[in-house]
Amino acid sequence: MVTPEQFFRALSDTTRLNSLLLLEQEGRLCVCELVAALELSQPRISRHLSQLRDQGIVQDERRGQWVHYRLAPDLPDWARQTLRSVLASRDLGEFRARLCDMGQRPSLNAVQ
Repeated sequence: MVTPEQFFRALSDTTRLNSLLLLEQEGRLCVCELVAALELSQPRISRHLSQLRDQGIVQDERRGQWVHYRLAPDLPDWARQTLRSVLASRDLGEFRARLCDMGQRPSLNAVQ
C-alpha cells in the first residue's frame, strides 16, 4: 500500500500530478491519450506511469494493442480525497479539449 510520503512525492512532479488528475476525472486512459492531452512524449509518459504503477498508485491493463491505466482500486481513501480536492481547484479544460480532439479514443472504445 502506498505511503503518504510516496504519494506526495508522486504528486510533486507536474507530469505525474496531471496524469493522476486526468485519471481521476476520466476513470481510464491509455498512454496515447495522456500523450495527446499533456503534449509530452510517449517515453516520458510511460516512465512516469511505470513509477506510479510500481508505487501502487495506478494499475495497468492490456486490452489488445493498448495499455490502459486507472487509479489503483485499493488506493487509500485519503489519497483519493486528496486527488479530488486538487482536481476541484484545477482547470483541466485544455487537457480535456485535446482528448476530445483525438477522435477515436482507445479508452472510450474499450469494453468496460
